[in-house]
Amino acid sequence: MTKPFDAAITRFYEEEAPRDIAKAIAEARKKDVLADGFPYDAWMDKGDYEDEMADLQIELVKCQSWVRDSGTRVAVVFEGRDAAGKGGTIKRFRENLNPRIARTVALSKPTETEAAQWYFQRYIAHLPSGGQMALFDRSWYNRAVVEHVFGFCTATQRETFFAQLPRFEDMMIEDGIILIKLWLNVGRAEQLRRFLSRESDPLKHWKLSMIDVKGLSKWDAYTDAIGETFARSHTDTAPWTIVRSDDKRRARLNAIRSVLTRIPYDGRKDAALQIDPAIAGGPELWLNGA
Repeated sequence: MTKPFDAAITRFYEEEAPRDIAKAIAEARKKDVLADGFPYDAWMDKGDYEDEMADLQIELVKCQSWVRDSGTRVAVVFEGRDAAGKGGTIKRFRENLNPRIARTVALSKPTETEAAQWYFQRYIAHLPSGGQMALFDRSWYNRAVVEHVFGFCTATQRETFFAQLPRFEDMMIEDGIILIKLWLNVGRAEQLRRFLSRESDPLKHWKLSMIDVKGLSKWDAYTDAIGETFARSHTDTAPWTIVRSDDKRRARLNAIRSVLTRIPYDGRKDAALQIDPAIAGGPELWLNGA
């Protein structure tokens, strides 16, 4: 089997990865958690996960009905490091929902026309209408992190972004949109393990890009950009919820709960929405698990 990008991820693992990261991957069992300081040693039990997910799927359907009937607008931003589990979490959000009500927004590289527009302009076109939920698989925060790390924007453009960002989000909220921002955070060893898995699975090759490959050596630059982003965009009106995602099962459950607890839908079963504070919380969780 030919591996994408001439097996660049495997070469990084064998030749460039920090020794402790490579050792953790080599010695781990499949469901072991690799991140230092993670509150659990292994993934959540599959049976418990499926039981709790089944309850949350019912809550999501109730929430969808309320959003539709009330005309509420919900925008959920899913951000995080590459391979943090954004796509898989969004899949679990939407698997029993009507795609006309709950839709995914996953924008590609800006066109020449879009690149010449006001930065936020192309995202505005995808904000939800009444009775809709828009789930952003990456968002306007590209400028704060990825574009900055790879030099796709200038320092001046990034400063303009941060200056305008609070007003942009405040206007959404003032107009009645429920804005929820989730940051899925994965440790360095787990991220590399997931990349190696994708590289070895032909069905997952489409998930890899040259940005992923080049980003492997930019961990510290990402860390600095993420920390600055939280410092400049975690506000009382538009706070971040950090979800530690080294265990995909706990991450998905707590990401869904973090959204549902922010929406006042009818018939909400609060007993099913208890968030694990060791998995989902404010930016202090990122500081502990960066």
